[in-house]
Amino acid sequence: METVAVLDFETTGLSPGMGDRATEIAVTLVRDGHIVDRYQSLMNAGKRIPAAITALTGITNAMIDAAPPAATVMREAARFVGDCPVVAHNAAFDRKFWQAELARVDMHAPQRFACTLLVSRRLFPHAPDHKLGTLIRLLALPQAGRAHRALADAEMASHLWVRMQEEICQTYRMPRADFDLLAQIQATSRAHVPALLRGLASIR
Repeated sequence: METVAVLDFETTGLSPGMGDRATEIAVTLVRDGHIVDRYQSLMNAGKRIPAAITALTGITNAMIDAAPPAATVMREAARFVGDCPVVAHNAAFDRKFWQAELARVDMHAPQRFACTLLVSRRLFPHAPDHKLGTLIRLLALPQAGRAHRALADAEMASHLWVRMQEEICQTYRMPRADFDLLAQIQATSRAHVPALLRGLASIR
């Protein structure tokens, strides 16, 4: 059975290239449609959190001051993820922080990433938008806690990942929808996804 790691960061801003740092990380391991393990930690990267970010996430500078060093947390998170392919909602954001924070501790980040945001745009084109909270409500999936906290968002992205796998299997009568298939879907234009999946279903 395939295991994927669903990742979410909270950060001080939008870009590690502009000096922003991670403040919290969470990872869930998803196997056979279920969350089978979790990792979560705040992290102290020595970067102050702007007031607007605290208002969004609820993470304060006092919480970060008491958190373990970012280097310790990232090494633990990397060991937890291992060789699993990684999933995230708006993966371009999480991937750049994953790579930047691991580079600071001289660790490479070779994992393949899939994006639940991109896949959802192709599978649910009529959603009012493709924000994680919107999709959770639209699809009546479990709400795991406060949005913009890493573990809650990682758990909700996990539920969305499983729901999209089920959507593919049920709609196209496919026995399974693995990471590679969903990664292929996200790289395919929305108009061509149905033909792609019908063609794959005919040979599986």
